[in-house]
Amino acid sequence: MTTIAQAGHLLERARWAAAAYADYDQAAVAAITAAVAEAGYAEAERFATAAVAETGMGVAADKVVKNRACSRGIVEYYNGEDYVSPRIDSARKIVEIPRPAGVVLALTPTTNPVATVYFKVILALMTRNAVVVAPHPRAKQCSADAARVLAEAAVGAGAPDGIVQVIDEPAISLVEALMADERTDVIVATGGTGVVRAAYSSGNPALGVGPGNVPVFVDASADVNAAARRIVDSKAFDNSVLCTNESVLIAEDSIAEKLRAALTRSGAHILDDAAARRLREYMFRDGHLNTEVVGRDAAWIAGQAGLRVTPKTRVLVAPFEHVVAEEMLAHEKLSPVIGMTTVPDADRGIRAARAVVRIGGAGHSAAIHSENPAVITDFAAQVPVLRVSVNVGNSTGSSGLETNLAPSMTIGTGFVGRSSIGENLQPQHLVNWARIAYNSDPAVAMGDFAGITPWHSSAGPVPAYPRASNDDIGAPPPRPPITRTATAPTLALTRCAPNCGSWSSKNSHN
Repeated sequence: MTTIAQAGHLLERARWAAAAYADYDQAAVAAITAAVAEAGYAEAERFATAAVAETGMGVAADKVVKNRACSRGIVEYYNGEDYVSPRIDSARKIVEIPRPAGVVLALTPTTNPVATVYFKVILALMTRNAVVVAPHPRAKQCSADAARVLAEAAVGAGAPDGIVQVIDEPAISLVEALMADERTDVIVATGGTGVVRAAYSSGNPALGVGPGNVPVFVDASADVNAAARRIVDSKAFDNSVLCTNESVLIAEDSIAEKLRAALTRSGAHILDDAAARRLREYMFRDGHLNTEVVGRDAAWIAGQAGLRVTPKTRVLVAPFEHVVAEEMLAHEKLSPVIGMTTVPDADRGIRAARAVVRIGGAGHSAAIHSENPAVITDFAAQVPVLRVSVNVGNSTGSSGLETNLAPSMTIGTGFVGRSSIGENLQPQHLVNWARIAYNSDPAVAMGDFAGITPWHSSAGPVPAYPRASNDDIGAPPPRPPITRTATAPTLALTRCAPNCGSWSSKNSHN
């Protein structure tokens, strides 16, 4: 087991790499980021299969979609964005110079392990940060393997040795020490509530997110068939391990029966009251979610609860009457099981959605299927969440995979959700801007900053990480200096040796 002292070497190495990388210009950073994204994209299928095998959660084909979206897809989404070059605002007489955070400690979950590794590493590299990945112990192997592939690609494209590192073995005390270490500049925490709270209380800056518990409202104006299809597809996507998946379905009475029929045609199984009771008893033993169900398919869950459904069943729909905290089907489930209740009108539907979010998921997300802009506006204004997906499955809607929101595996819940960010995590959250501000008096001229950059664009040597002669902790053998270039990297690929340590959490969200 790696000791806390040994883990300090890992942070020291990351700190050195971050300092070196902070001197790279936009062309060099773009080349490195692109190389890393392509390396991740090429391994999307292998790591999707590995994640399912290791965690027992999700659907490999759907994890491929997420892995691709969080590798090449991220680079394509931010194409043309520059988080490296100075920004000149002549009208306001201000020049902004980016300052990377430095060392990013990235805590990643068991539910979406590889996609989150891809996502956080690429955002860190895009903003000239070093990143240390701390995987959930139940997904440590696939996460570490993925991080090493990205590290190898980064160094091969000219990044400093140690720019991407990973902790291999679980140790709560180890990661708590890393979170509190002054060499950690920012923690990006994706996981259970306990993990996020620990990050916030570490004494270091932290970007943490809250859990979801997504209400979805289908009003009388909705295209019921399309709504049913989208909801079932969303709930079945990767067996609902994304925290943006719908948790409680609220339907207006006037379309409820038609919606049930459409859900059935789309592959859902509507439970009767007795079956819903048996499912509730299995899924919420002792008033807490039975984590055995997380990421498992609907037929498996039904079988464990003693219910008979066809093997092709995609989603279980469990009816209940009142949205109250005592009703466990109104809580988050992280599985292809959705609670369903009905309301007499849109106002009652909005009130029910508010009640769902009060139980859990404040600030997170909600969905609505409606053709009525007034109802949609009231829903968004009154339900205390920061993203509302309209006429789209929320799993891929609020995560930005099927909307124009920023694609993200880390969903900020803002002030209402006790989160430091309210947006989907983006590169801008990992960089600060130093501002040169001239006298606003028109008589005071501003200098000409065009073409001036403090970073280096010409090719130059990248020194190997300096080590003492007896330092062999988690380090590759010494190698000669390599050369980086902003446009045409020609470096041999060199594997970054793994480093040890990890964190654990009883529950895990994306």
